[in-house]
Amino acid sequence: MLPVIYSMSVSLDGFTAGPHDDISWTAPDPELMRFHNEQTRQVAAHVCGRKLYETMLVWETAEQTMTEADDLEFARIWQPIPKVVFSRTLNAVRGNARLATTDLANELNALCDRPGDGVVAIGGAQLTAAAIAEDLIDEYRLFVCPVIIGSGTSYFPPLPQSLELQLLESRTFSSRVVYLRYGRVR
Repeated sequence: MLPVIYSMSVSLDGFTAGPHDDISWTAPDPELMRFHNEQTRQVAAHVCGRKLYETMLVWETAEQTMTEADDLEFARIWQPIPKVVFSRTLNAVRGNARLATTDLANELNALCDRPGDGVVAIGGAQLTAAAIAEDLIDEYRLFVCPVIIGSGTSYFPPLPQSLELQLLESRTFSSRVVYLRYGRVR
């Protein structure tokens, strides 16, 4: 069974986006972009909410709008990944995506039960909060950015009880971003 991972950039004070969904402070430098590319090669499927899906649409046309080699490589890795989008407002999606047809737990279970290697990634604040509340996340991969933004969208939702995690990996990049990979203690 493939593990479910939640991987996002996060400010030092725990936010994935600032006021008005500002994520400008998360832009990776070339070293970090290459690391993201390697991480994305592991993704067998991606589950996301509408906002993240719409944010990631830029990668569907990267060949027409981008020139950096690392960005174009990310687009080539990202485009073929099967994506499941949860939305109450979208009627159609583009690229290698489909709208969810069942609840979150069933969609994740179906994706995790597929043969092969890799991980199932999940993203989007509300959707991930629901997955955390249902204890559906196996690994948390945080890219801690050296910035305090004061308010915004929290990486973790409020929880009724604590989650015990164990550090599996850490790395510091020249940009001062710290990568922390934690697994659930079960």
